[in-house]
Formats: sequence, C-alpha cells, structure tokens
Amino acid sequence: MAIPDYQSLMLPVLRIAAEGETRVPLVAQTIADQLGLTEEEREELLPSGKQRLLHNRVHWAKFYMSKAGLIDSPKRGIFIASLAGKQLLETNPDNIGVETLKSFPAFVEFYGQAETSAAPDHSTATVAAANSGVTPEEQIEGAHAILTAALQADLLQRVLEQTPSFFEYLIVELLVAMGYGGSHEDAARQLGKSGDGGIDGVIDEDRLGLDRIYVQAKRYAFGSSVGRPEVQGFVGSLVGLGANKGVFVTTSTFSKQAIEYIRGLQQRVILIDGSRLTELMVEFGVGVRTSRVINVKRLDEDFFSEDS
Repeated sequence: MAIPDYQSLMLPVLRIAAEGETRVPLVAQTIADQLGLTEEEREELLPSGKQRLLHNRVHWAKFYMSKAGLIDSPKRGIFIASLAGKQLLETNPDNIGVETLKSFPAFVEFYGQAETSAAPDHSTATVAAANSGVTPEEQIEGAHAILTAALQADLLQRVLEQTPSFFEYLIVELLVAMGYGGSHEDAARQLGKSGDGGIDGVIDEDRLGLDRIYVQAKRYAFGSSVGRPEVQGFVGSLVGLGANKGVFVTTSTFSKQAIEYIRGLQQRVILIDGSRLTELMVEFGVGVRTSRVINVKRLDEDFFSEDS
C-alpha cells in the first residue's frame, strides 16, 4: 500500500505520543506495523536517498503538531502529546491536518496566513503544485520558507540546550561572521570580559577598532520575555561608559514596552530576539551547513537570438 502523506499521519502519531514519551523511529515502526507495510515499503527512501520516506513524514507530522502546541519535546529526540493534544484526542477527531492546526493560535503565528503549498516530499509537492493556482517558482519559495522556519526552530532549541559559555561563543562566531570584531581571537578577548553592570562584552565595530559595540546576551527559555527594566539597565550602562552603540541579544523575545523604549533613545541600540538570532545564524552560516543546492534553469533568450 502507499505510505500515507504527513497530514494523514498526524492523528496516528498523536495517538502514539499520547501513550508516553517516544521517538520518530519507534513511531514509524509502530505505524508500519499497524498499516501492515512490507519490508520494501518500510525501507522506501526519499528521492534524495538520504532518509526513509515514512520517517520523514512522521517527522513532519510531529513537527507541525508541535508548532500547534499538541506535542511537547521534553528533551532532544523525544516527544510526547501535550495536554492540548490529549484534549484534542478526547474529541475523537476523524483526522488531523493543517486545517485542524490552524485553529490553534500558536500554529497560525508560526505558519502565517499562507496556504499549505509545500510538503516534505517531492511526490506530494508535485501533486500540490498541479492542483493549486501558484507557479512552480512559488512552490519552491514556499517550500524553502517552511524548511527555513523548521531549521530556525531547531536551531533555537539547540542553542537553549547549550551552556551559557557556549552562548557567548555563539555570539562571537556570529559577530565575526557578520564582519565585526576583526578576528575570532580579538572578538573572544573582548566579549564576556567586561562585567560592567549591564554589559556582557564589547567588540570592535571594525578591524581597526575605531568604534566599539557593547553587547548584552541573555539566554532565556521559551515563554520568557525581556522587559523594559532589563533594556533600560543596559542603556544606563552604555551612558555610564559614554557609549552610543549597543546590541542586546536574547533567545526569547522583547516586550512591547522594551521595543517602544529604544525608539526614542539617543543611543543606537539594536534588539535581537531568538527569531532574529536564528535568522542571522542561517544567513551567515553559523551553526548550519548547506544540505542541498538546487539549480533552477531558465531559457537563455540570447542564445536563440540571431543577432547575438
């Protein structure tokens, strides 16, 4: 039989996760047994040949439901149905899909208002492209956006699992990758050595050290928010040092009051929340590597021009 698509797998995945902590391979094996899949079907790979098709679809079913708050991940590689997930199962749904998830605010915030126009495997994506009104280019961009959002979510989770010293190391790597600090050695010597009130470190803005940027780095857990008092304390430290440029980095978010506060400042203060942090990590290649490059070719009109 054909392996169900990732949306069709959401309900069985959630049911298994409601029984206790589990992993993707275990869930895939249980579902394969329930469906009576042959050994060949269980070993079917994605077109890339790098992952089993069933495992891939279970992963995406789990990932999307986690964005809706139906699944929790107590530690890396392990997941379990959340209270909201168990409550949904108590309603005895016939199925769970993206449209179901859109009734959960957390998923709407993550996924946006865009229609589901990409899927985690090529065959399903091809069918979606044929049945939708969007162009192949839009399909590719939509798929890339979803993959990037998934990568950023995984990056942030991994950063939170690391030590505070690793977080300082990450900020150094990112700032150097962005062209600040001169070198890794110089940047490492500057960041984390200040200890001056609300300042965690100072880094040269350019290789000659003509100007400096003061840094505050706070590794907060999900659900926390950096408020105006913390940002105001950071600004106060800048004033005390006679500095006019600062960057406040956090793995969480900034409150509305904190964001409004910096708008009227004489100093130039940049707030980087967890979302922006992972966006910059992806953009500048920190903590990530290229998995696949797809070349999309177009017709060369000049080649077919008799005037060329």
